[in-house]
Amino acid sequence: MTGTTGTTAQQTPAAGGPRADDHRVELSIGGMTCASCAARVEKKLNRMDGVSASVNYATEKARISYADAVSVDDLIATVERTGYSAQPPPPPTPGPREAATTQDTREVTTSDRTAGTAPAPGRTTDPPGDTTADPKADPTADSTADPTADPTPSATGELAALYRRFLVTLVLSVPVVLLSMVPPLQFDNWQWLSLVLASPVVVWGGLPFHRATWTNLRHGAATMDTLITVGTLAAYGWSLWALFFGDAGMPGMRHGFEFALSPGSGGASSALYLEVAAGVTTFLLLGRYLEARAKRKAGAALRALMQLGAKDVAVLRDGGEQRIPVSRLAVGDRFVVRPGETVATDGTVDEGGSALDTSMLTGESVPVDVGPGDAVTGATVNVSGRLVVTATRVGSDTQLARMARMVEDAQSGKAAVQRLADRVSAVFVPVVLVLAAATLVGWLLAAGGVAPAFTAAVAVLIIACPCALGLATPTALMVGTGRGAQLGILIKGPEVLESTRRVDTVVLDKTGTVTTGRMELQDVVPGEGVTADELLRLAGALEDASEHPIARAIARGARERAGAGAQPLPAPEAFENLAGLGVRGTVEGREIQVGRATDGLPPELEEARAAAGAAGRTAVTVAWDGTVRGVLTVADTVKDTSAEAVRALRELGLKPVLLTGDNRAVAEAVARSVGITPSGDTVRAGVLPEDKAGEVRRLQAEGRTVAMVGDGVNDAAALASADLGLAMGTGTDAAIEAGDLTLVRGDLRVAADAIRLARRTLATIKGNLWWAFGYNVAALPLAAAGFLNPMIAGAAMAFSSVFVVTNSLRLRRFRPRRSS
Repeated sequence: MTGTTGTTAQQTPAAGGPRADDHRVELSIGGMTCASCAARVEKKLNRMDGVSASVNYATEKARISYADAVSVDDLIATVERTGYSAQPPPPPTPGPREAATTQDTREVTTSDRTAGTAPAPGRTTDPPGDTTADPKADPTADSTADPTADPTPSATGELAALYRRFLVTLVLSVPVVLLSMVPPLQFDNWQWLSLVLASPVVVWGGLPFHRATWTNLRHGAATMDTLITVGTLAAYGWSLWALFFGDAGMPGMRHGFEFALSPGSGGASSALYLEVAAGVTTFLLLGRYLEARAKRKAGAALRALMQLGAKDVAVLRDGGEQRIPVSRLAVGDRFVVRPGETVATDGTVDEGGSALDTSMLTGESVPVDVGPGDAVTGATVNVSGRLVVTATRVGSDTQLARMARMVEDAQSGKAAVQRLADRVSAVFVPVVLVLAAATLVGWLLAAGGVAPAFTAAVAVLIIACPCALGLATPTALMVGTGRGAQLGILIKGPEVLESTRRVDTVVLDKTGTVTTGRMELQDVVPGEGVTADELLRLAGALEDASEHPIARAIARGARERAGAGAQPLPAPEAFENLAGLGVRGTVEGREIQVGRATDGLPPELEEARAAAGAAGRTAVTVAWDGTVRGVLTVADTVKDTSAEAVRALRELGLKPVLLTGDNRAVAEAVARSVGITPSGDTVRAGVLPEDKAGEVRRLQAEGRTVAMVGDGVNDAAALASADLGLAMGTGTDAAIEAGDLTLVRGDLRVAADAIRLARRTLATIKGNLWWAFGYNVAALPLAAAGFLNPMIAGAAMAFSSVFVVTNSLRLRRFRPRRSS
């Protein structure tokens, strides 16, 4: 989640800063109340030798890279010297083997169940090694703490306490405001009742602001709380002076209310500001409560993501099932998933068949059928049958943990558009204090009235707090990336948002992206005197002995077309691979050859082979007894959703370009099937894997801003070279690591959804910043000119922060567009 000030985690450290292989840690920072607080903590940390830090006001966390000469204790001490608290992450949970030696595997304790299934994402660990012997080892490695949880265990209680404080101040301040604003309600000595009611509001209700102000002043700093404290205490102190030493304490005293000031409005000795002190405090407490609650909602999507995992699992050991915490699973363990249960970790199905509900990870509502040999993902839900799964990834290696880690990394960065807001927030408070003093002096010189001069100065102090600036980017990123995670879209960093706005060309890798990446049997064309079933059964039997992708497609097609009740394919004899010609063997007494015969084809079979080639398919001939008996065609099938995806990308203003290593005929056939008109500019065929990045750079050299969508190892360089890389989550780890956006499921339509969501998030950030800047630019001159009563200024200031957060929350309603 984006911090409001300082260097992002993605930026390259300055000279003398920590290197990429140094240690990293995330600290929870307590006591921050505004963007200026985050700026101070970050500035202090970055002044340490070998430290690069980014402090996140929205999540109250600091992400720090530090060198060997620095320890976590040094970092915490620096934060505490700045006037704030810092907490290190929780200690690592014991690994599966260590835990197994310390406790009976059949026992599942409460602490085990709360440990969760995935370690804290967003943590960058050092290379594997003995961390217990290395005092500099990353203390967050393999931690099972939820990074999206609130900064302290009592955060929920603190929110409730803030709400109670607001309710008490509201009950006490409403009579004060009404008595001050409505003269008919004023009775003899009403002002003394107002003093009794307003005093606990200012002192106790405003205590969070006053405490933060005192803490910062002791460290020689001024923050937004300083403005609030100075403004409210000045109004309250002035009222005390007027009551005890001026004319305001007289029994018959009456008090009016004005939205705007005039040079002759009121005498200094009879002016009361109790409604200002009480009303502003109440409004600000309401704003802070709404802000805190909204920030919790903003991070709810990622918290929900991390809570998906199973807490315990039934493993197969010693001839039976044993229930153990998921944290003790190890790679290679076999575990059982019954209907209704959550898959404990990533693995491969050994036994059974079922359908899995993957909607919480991919956003796809249709269950996915799985059977032996199929890969399954942890945190998906088993809908029907019983499965036995072998664990292939556990802990921080699981897809769930990697998803959460990528989302939090994105939320911890900073978009370029936020940098100006950071610089403004860092110097704003001193500027406002000077402006308030200038307003006081200006009014005294121009009008000579102490009361209006004081009122205008207080209004400047109250309305100036640029909290909205500090919340503009973090809240939008929190909600946008969280919503993306729910839809199976992972945004790596905020700088990606800027890239999506500029992209005008999208390069689509064919195999595995536009197509399924798996060869499938398409047509069976028998020759004279041969049935399709006979042709396919004999060819399928022979190809079943081969591992070639085309052979596997033919054998699989033969089984599928024969049906579930058919006899198994006969076993071939004298099986032989013929280099460049196919395979040969004996099936049911016939010598069968399957390959690419070029001579001796009857006219109807020659026509079928030519048609297959024109359609971009591979034609395979089947012969026995020296005669070609039929033609089988196989092809890498286009995904059902690819054509709709290409249309959606075009609607976003992107020009699609198909990139493949296949021949031109195949490439053009696929292009036509998805709605791309083949040409030298839209179809790049015969491209070697090592040349894909060069094709991307060539497009960039033509002045295009390129997005690349791919899924294979050979796409990693192209993904990294592109201005925006979109990696299919069904692809290889190398491609996913190289991409800027990861699409969890293999549906190309999600690429358009991802770009739309990223653009919408960027637009929301810009809208927030426009509002925040515009509000301060417009409000400060109005307050200085005397057009705003301080209480109205306080309400406006609180509203600005709530507006920015609420505007960001609209991203939760983002929906993918799908054709009916």
